[in-house]
Amino acid sequence: MNRPPAPAPLRPSSGQSKPQPSSTRPQSSLARPQSGSARPGKTSQPNRGQRNRGRGQHDHGRRGKRFNPITQASPVPLPPKPDALRVYALGGLEEVGRNCTVVEMGDDIVIIDMGLMFPEEGMPGIDYIIPDISCLRGKEKNIRGVIITHGHYDHIGAIPHLMPRLGWPVIYTAPLSAGIIRKRQEEYGNLQQLKIQVVKRADEKIRLGKNFVFEPFHVNHNITDAFGAAIHTPYGSVIATGDFKFDLDPIPPDLPADPMRLVAFGERGVLLLMADSTSASLPGRQISESVVSEELYGIVSKHNGRIIVGTFSSLLTRVQQLLSIAEKTNRKVLLLGRSMQSNVEIAHQLGYMKFRPGTIIDEEDLKRTDPSRLIIVCTGAQGEKNAALMRIANREHRTVQIEEGDMIIFSSSVIPGNERTVQSLKDTLIRQGAKVVHYANMDVHAGGHAKQEELKEMIKLTKPRYYVPVHGNLFLRYDNANLAEEVGITRQNIFLPDNGQIIEIDANGGKLLPEKYPIEYIMVDGLGVGDVSHIVLRDRLQLAADGMFVIIFTLERDTGRLIGSPDIISRGFVYIKEARELVEKARAKVKKILHDSDRRSPTFEEYTKNKIRDDIGQFLWSATKRRPMVLPVIIEV
Repeated sequence: MNRPPAPAPLRPSSGQSKPQPSSTRPQSSLARPQSGSARPGKTSQPNRGQRNRGRGQHDHGRRGKRFNPITQASPVPLPPKPDALRVYALGGLEEVGRNCTVVEMGDDIVIIDMGLMFPEEGMPGIDYIIPDISCLRGKEKNIRGVIITHGHYDHIGAIPHLMPRLGWPVIYTAPLSAGIIRKRQEEYGNLQQLKIQVVKRADEKIRLGKNFVFEPFHVNHNITDAFGAAIHTPYGSVIATGDFKFDLDPIPPDLPADPMRLVAFGERGVLLLMADSTSASLPGRQISESVVSEELYGIVSKHNGRIIVGTFSSLLTRVQQLLSIAEKTNRKVLLLGRSMQSNVEIAHQLGYMKFRPGTIIDEEDLKRTDPSRLIIVCTGAQGEKNAALMRIANREHRTVQIEEGDMIIFSSSVIPGNERTVQSLKDTLIRQGAKVVHYANMDVHAGGHAKQEELKEMIKLTKPRYYVPVHGNLFLRYDNANLAEEVGITRQNIFLPDNGQIIEIDANGGKLLPEKYPIEYIMVDGLGVGDVSHIVLRDRLQLAADGMFVIIFTLERDTGRLIGSPDIISRGFVYIKEARELVEKARAKVKKILHDSDRRSPTFEEYTKNKIRDDIGQFLWSATKRRPMVLPVIIEV
């Protein structure tokens, strides 16, 4: 394959000095640190998820020799040069989700997307994780806008939590995304403070500060109104594709992406392209949504019983397909899942979804509807414990139960990490007599993320000088980087940063700085944001693994004398009635510790708790080879 011609030198805007050739070669993002060199690092240890995320072995032998990315972390960066352009991610480069990228130059900051990520294994009780914006503290007044590329939660989910902390900058997004954002913000009680400027045309140009001009461009995804973002800077255009694919025959009202628009960007000079890596390991191209429509129509028209379709609440393209198929086959549609119902209502009000009155029924109409003329569209295809499909499978739903002959269609791909849960859900459905169809055995789902040939096409059309794979774990971005090299991007111009690591571009060119902003997991647990520490998670994991052993004893306040016998409560460790001998031995050891302690010591209480915790913990380990959390509780009377 021919390599594209070398790009022209970077040119700053008028009024700036002409760039001089660099006497040193820009630092390659692909070089491995020299063996034996001192490794700069943060003083705090990274959390468990950061250490393990995306670091697994991956087979690249089919492509021959490949590069090695920088992985070291260094101290917090120095302030940027006044004329330097900086690009860095606050999330989305070491995981699938919480996408958030910062473009900064001088006193101007633009943020692209503000998403959430669902918890990994080892995060019990956590609802989701959001980007770490601590490095923007003190710079809030410099934020010229937040660009939201589309309405999926991995791109909008953190908005209610982060916008108040950033001073409520203006959000620039498309009409459907704006509607979903407003609806979600209502739940947090400060909708009136949200400032949204709706981007209605794909060729609008919006100035953001003195250094940036924002220009959206239409892309195909599996939600309407998705766009990529071109940020024109004095050094050239920074393009973020957002989540994209090329679909030549999408479902109306979506239109095919305009390749000539991308060619035009390339002709004007694309400085840096940040492209979606979610499906970079998959060969070929995504199938068209029209193919999915034909497959779903064939299934629905041939099946004589009830059909239940599990999908994402924001996959509105799929819901529209099912509504249209229902009308063609004389069926009714029941939507289950509050978020799905809300999204459909918003899309319908804005004219993005079209269906006849009476096509969608309420749960109250279910008993009056022939099951063989019904399609139920619900959330929960990822096995979420509280979603509609999981509650139906567990026979916990108030109106819908699985019946013999039901057909269950999983119209979604499986998010990495959810494989075991989804497999278990399918087993449960099949045991109850349902027939299960999924994307691996029929074309009932088209992914929304570009596969390898589509990524190559994006690179060829835009001809970027620098390339940054984003949106995914390291192994996905690594595959994406290999594709860029195959189509002519040189190694030293492909950057694989971690979250917080900075790409800096000035008149001498671009480089990946060794320094990085510290980016932590900001966990949302109920109403708490960021107040669940890694210590709390560790305790939850210990409780989940080995349970707890609570020892409650009452002491006389004046003398410190033990009153009665210590009470012992076990939860998740042993069943008390079946472990009486173990409990009695533990109780005797507690009495001995109290008898041997100096009750007159000012540190008596602290010493006694620690002594009981250590000695009883060691005793339980010796007896059971398990380490429950030992909690001594002193009551003084």
